[in-house]
Amino acid sequence: MIKRPYVVLSCAMSADGYIDDATDRRLLLSNDDDFDRVDGERAASDAILVGASTIRRDNPRLLVRSEARRVDRLRRGLPSSPAKVTLTRSGDLDPGRAFFSAGDDDVARLVYCPPPAAAVTQARLSGVRGLEVIAAEPLTLAAVLADLASRGIGRLFAEGGTSILTQLLAEGLADELHLVVAPFVGDGVFPFDATRRMTLADTTQIGDVALLRYLMKAKETAA
Repeated sequence: MIKRPYVVLSCAMSADGYIDDATDRRLLLSNDDDFDRVDGERAASDAILVGASTIRRDNPRLLVRSEARRVDRLRRGLPSSPAKVTLTRSGDLDPGRAFFSAGDDDVARLVYCPPPAAAVTQARLSGVRGLEVIAAEPLTLAAVLADLASRGIGRLFAEGGTSILTQLLAEGLADELHLVVAPFVGDGVFPFDATRRMTLADTTQIGDVALLRYLMKAKETAA
């Protein structure tokens, strides 16, 4: 068996199963408490994985936000934030994206690409701190995970996008899925309407499924 990191997938979706809408803006389905939970998962990981399309569209920083968590990592001899990892077939990446520009010098930025695209990718990203362009043949998630394991990455937090998460699940390369269901509905065509946020009344575990009961109107507070 090929050695790989322990892989945790993170995904937030609407109540009807969409993780994105029709707009070109970043869609935030979660809430502040869950963002803090995700921050804790980042701090507990050795690396964070996102696809190149996520970098282009959502422009994520992928850094540990909490000062206390960053200090704790440094105290344990770790970088202030986990290594950032992505895959690209074309090398079409902008060094101005936060994946590359945000974060301390000790945060590694690992970019996997096919050998023919390595030189182009390196040239486009020249000057990026902590950058390493890795020519992978074949460029598969299994190969990337094996290489990450060889670099001492023991826990990988995968934050998207859809293609990366789906491939990891379909290929049996994931160990945990953290799925957050947000109180919105949409059909993937129209923008989500934040004013129509439902109220989560309760949750029930029924065998291996979860029942989420929503109220269509917010609870009225007592006068």
